[in-house]
Amino acid sequence: MPAPQLPAPPAPPTTAAPDTGRRHRLLVLAICCLSLFIVGLDNTVVNIALPVIQKDLAAPASGLQWIIDAYTLVLASLLMLFGSVADRFGRRRVFQIGLACFALGSLLCSLAPGLEWLVAFRALQAVGGSMLNPVAISIIANTFTDPGERARAIGVWGGVVGISMALGPLLGGFLVDGAGWPSIFLINVPVALLAMLLTARHVPESRAPRPRRLDPVGQVLMIVLLGCGTAAIIEGPANGWTSPLILALAAAAVVALIAFPLWERRVAEPLVDPRFFASAPFTGATLTAVCAFAALGGFLFLNTLYLQDVRHYSPVEAGLWTLPMAGLLLVCAPLSGRIVGSRGPRLPLVLSGLGLAASGLLLTRLTADSPAALLLVAYALFGFGFGLVNAPITNAAVSGMPRSQAGVAAAVASTSRQIGQSLGVAVIGTVVTSAVVGPVATGFAPASHAGWWILVGLGGAILGLGLLTTGSWATGTAIRVAARLGAEPPSVRGSGVREAPPERLP
Repeated sequence: MPAPQLPAPPAPPTTAAPDTGRRHRLLVLAICCLSLFIVGLDNTVVNIALPVIQKDLAAPASGLQWIIDAYTLVLASLLMLFGSVADRFGRRRVFQIGLACFALGSLLCSLAPGLEWLVAFRALQAVGGSMLNPVAISIIANTFTDPGERARAIGVWGGVVGISMALGPLLGGFLVDGAGWPSIFLINVPVALLAMLLTARHVPESRAPRPRRLDPVGQVLMIVLLGCGTAAIIEGPANGWTSPLILALAAAAVVALIAFPLWERRVAEPLVDPRFFASAPFTGATLTAVCAFAALGGFLFLNTLYLQDVRHYSPVEAGLWTLPMAGLLLVCAPLSGRIVGSRGPRLPLVLSGLGLAASGLLLTRLTADSPAALLLVAYALFGFGFGLVNAPITNAAVSGMPRSQAGVAAAVASTSRQIGQSLGVAVIGTVVTSAVVGPVATGFAPASHAGWWILVGLGGAILGLGLLTTGSWATGTAIRVAARLGAEPPSVRGSGVREAPPERLP
């Protein structure tokens, strides 16, 4: 006997009467995906410019890591905050402010006169980006109220993540060669302004029926944990792992790591609701996002340095070498969304883990003059694996959650992505760059093997999580959490979760 449907939460109030027609809903989805595209593109387009930026700004290896991690860390630190802020003060309003801030940060990055200025402007750019992803997915969840249609829309959203990241290295190569590295930031400005105009005309304002209170203590603990932890990893080799600075950063991160969950359990409306993590699919999606994006961050960082500093390819040539990855990403990202909507997340997750692990395994044989076939097959396998992973992550994060908390739930998944990418660049980058012996041209390839073995482990973790968090036991946990949160049971087609008999509900 199927479980009784729980009452749906009341529709969020709006300041404009929305057109609920299918064409209008698709337009809203396109606007939200446009914002995701430029934020996702900026995650990868900068990597291809790192060697040129290093020469122009005389940046050390740790400086290159900070160019990437200043962006991803700020995103990770503020995504959940702005998900809650938007639910309280208006999603369209926060979305438009985010687009304006992202455009300003991008413009300033293109004008940065030195490394420190570029890192600071990247952080400003990320403040704007942190207002876009969780707010946009919340807008989508409130626009597409039918569970099946919502699942397909979220599948498209998840696919755009992969598509934007696939095009980053290729587009970045042409921009850097043709107009210099500032152009990779300038390209964001007209796109963000266009999205602002379309949002003002077509996206209705909405708020959560009962917005959650802000959690400033939890927010500060999150910033300390991520910022200090990543800084200790990146700066450890240069300052010494036992230096007072590194020990202080590590101690602050450990204290925040212990204090954060203790504080969140005490707060009536925490930054991250601990009840979310009683759902095995949600927890699995969070851990999968960390693993997948750690693999992406490490892969792009190492691959860019290998192709340009070891094999001496131009940015355009380095971008063209990633075509197999980009092509498989473009094919597999939307395909994964359709599979998740019809069959659930298990198959894409299992295949993703296998693809990423196989790519890393091939690259453990990397040398300064590896044959083209090895590189192309490894890049294709990475694109295949990463292309399949985003749709199940996004869908599992919001499935079964009340629409009033859709922004927060989506923000947890987005935060996990950024945390993963930050850790990938920090950990894999530090492990490899500190192991280089002699000139980069001869010492980088053998030093990179440790990083590729880490990639193999991350792929294996995704495979294991895909099997563990999509079975019958995981199904029961998701339905129980949905009931406790006052949400309808997760959709069969939307989440890959089957309905449970009523006796399983609390």
